[in-house]
Amino acid sequence: MPVLDTLHDWSWWLHCWQHVLDAADVTSQDIAFMAFSFGPFIGFWSAHDALVDRGALVVPGGGLSTEARLRLMLRQRCTVVCCTPTYALHMARVADELGIDLASSSVRCLIVAGEPGGSIPSIRESLGRRWNARIVDHAGASELGAWGFATDNDDGLHVLESEFIAEFAIIGPDDQVAGYWTPEQARESNEEAPQCELVLTNLGRLGGPLVRYRTGDVVRPQWDHAHECRFVKLAGGVLGRTDDMVIIRGVNVFPSSIEAIVRERLPSAEFRVTAFRQNDLDALRLDVECDADTAEQLAERLRERLAMRITVEAVDFDTLPRFAAKSQRWVDQR
Repeated sequence: MPVLDTLHDWSWWLHCWQHVLDAADVTSQDIAFMAFSFGPFIGFWSAHDALVDRGALVVPGGGLSTEARLRLMLRQRCTVVCCTPTYALHMARVADELGIDLASSSVRCLIVAGEPGGSIPSIRESLGRRWNARIVDHAGASELGAWGFATDNDDGLHVLESEFIAEFAIIGPDDQVAGYWTPEQARESNEEAPQCELVLTNLGRLGGPLVRYRTGDVVRPQWDHAHECRFVKLAGGVLGRTDDMVIIRGVNVFPSSIEAIVRERLPSAEFRVTAFRQNDLDALRLDVECDADTAEQLAERLRERLAMRITVEAVDFDTLPRFAAKSQRWVDQR
């Protein structure tokens, strides 16, 4: 679906992105590498132009293999890399195969987006260790704009409330909004905020305005927090997607939950989750590139952490698909 932005809209996009770059401490002295294909997806282009506006030197990596991107990034002494968490892990694995020591490179910061991985502790730890760099999460949507930037200690995201009105929907049966979690309820309640769906209204995209748009992002809002920025905090960032969540024998399961467990044991291994029907019941199977012993250990850890049995199958290395943009590791065959 084509969406036509006005000149004002594009300036607004870049303004929103400046908050993301502020959170990452990007300056005009930085050299930013864009590890993207540069297709029609607006996130690539808005990030590129925002970095140009800041005065940073921008190195585009479209149309290159991962090896070529790594070598170009090192040759240009890049200090900032923009990509998805999945692709950052993939780049680290390829670097290992090529004998490239990423930890000694000039890269000081990864700005990641497109997937929940940027706020998953196990993935952040793996990326930070392998790149020897700070991991800065960011969230946005093609339909809305760049709405989320990292907290000062990287433990979640702030909603850019000067440019977006944020509401937090409590989802009832049949995916219907049953109510909204508000600051007043948060103050009166002694309990942790429930998982809500983020609902946003953008205030600066005049050519494509959206009012109370259901993003599909599952978040946990906090208004009472210790950060200097007083915008609402999303603890742990985007926790998952409502359209990805499945109920397997009464248990709510998000792909991000499975990925967090896999990454604790296998920081860069590729995997795929398949939902299917077995004897009239829903079931899950995890295919992962590892050995049989590791697969057995993963199955036990998934059972302990998610309180359900998931079949884990070890598959040969390099048999599962790789993704440079948003990963597609969830297959529903029901």
